[in-house]
Amino acid sequence: MRLGIAACGLILLCGALRPAAAQHPDFDAVVERARELAPMNSLIIWHRDSLVVESYFRGMARDRRANIKSASKTVLSALVGMAVADGDIPSLDTPLAELLPDYFDDVPEEKRDITLRHAITMRTGLETTSFRNYGAWASSRDWVRFQVDQPMECRPGGCWSYSTGTSHLVGVVLARATGESLLAYARRKLFEPLGVRLAPWDRDPQGNYLGGNNMQLRPLDLAQFGRLFLANGRWQGEQLVQASWIEESWDRYGRSPWNGNGYGFYWWNRRIAGESAWFAWGYGGQFVFVVPRLDLVIATTASLVNRPRGVNHNNAVYRFLGQYVIPTVRERGPSYTAPAR
Repeated sequence: MRLGIAACGLILLCGALRPAAAQHPDFDAVVERARELAPMNSLIIWHRDSLVVESYFRGMARDRRANIKSASKTVLSALVGMAVADGDIPSLDTPLAELLPDYFDDVPEEKRDITLRHAITMRTGLETTSFRNYGAWASSRDWVRFQVDQPMECRPGGCWSYSTGTSHLVGVVLARATGESLLAYARRKLFEPLGVRLAPWDRDPQGNYLGGNNMQLRPLDLAQFGRLFLANGRWQGEQLVQASWIEESWDRYGRSPWNGNGYGFYWWNRRIAGESAWFAWGYGGQFVFVVPRLDLVIATTASLVNRPRGVNHNNAVYRFLGQYVIPTVRERGPSYTAPAR
């Protein structure tokens, strides 16, 4: 199934890069509205493979990186797909007990049934190490052990529970399977081909890079990642991510009890103004949305300090897309009509 249009390559080679804080006149009202949406500090919009908005607010700038928080999980998902395609990971249905045997040698039998597929869809059955448990997990001596030792809330695959400790397990699995650090593998397989510089980020007490949190990217880089998925994983003539992996990643395996968003392989999905949108989402308002039917990618970041009280910024972003961005894009018209999903 065709999910997007072919990408033209690196941003600087596309012939559509505009000066920082400039935008296509069609989007003037969109940018003015974005400027009012504190704490939003960047807005990048690609439409029909052209950069139509690149705007920064509240001290953000083109060359400044944002902590993309849990949008890092979506990047991790792409890396796992690459490792599966290369045969470094034999199958998503491989038990974690085989991939991390030193952590599963003395666990209850039901934990030995947890597979990588359960972990990449947040259905391990283990109690979360996010939210109320995040501080204890992050301050523990061994983040992998802490997550594996969490009590079971249901059988593997039987319930959905968002957990950064779970995505960290996946990051450690990936590093062991490939024989490279998560940073080195991400640079070599994904970001260098995209023309993006990925800086080091947090590591656990054992030296493993944090799987699924705190990567830092420029807003343009975040949009570049979204464009790769819009282009069915193909970039400058090379298939970086298998189209079949994208198809599977965008299926729905769980649903958030807080907002109703669907969940795939660390991708969220929801309907916005009647359109199917898949997105990476990080705490505080770090987003990249992919809307295949409209040939559209939107990236936005937000400040993590000096945030207005009593404002649900996530819902404000959804409304902003539905009331301003998508109507403006529809007026311009898509370059093709993708199959409905």
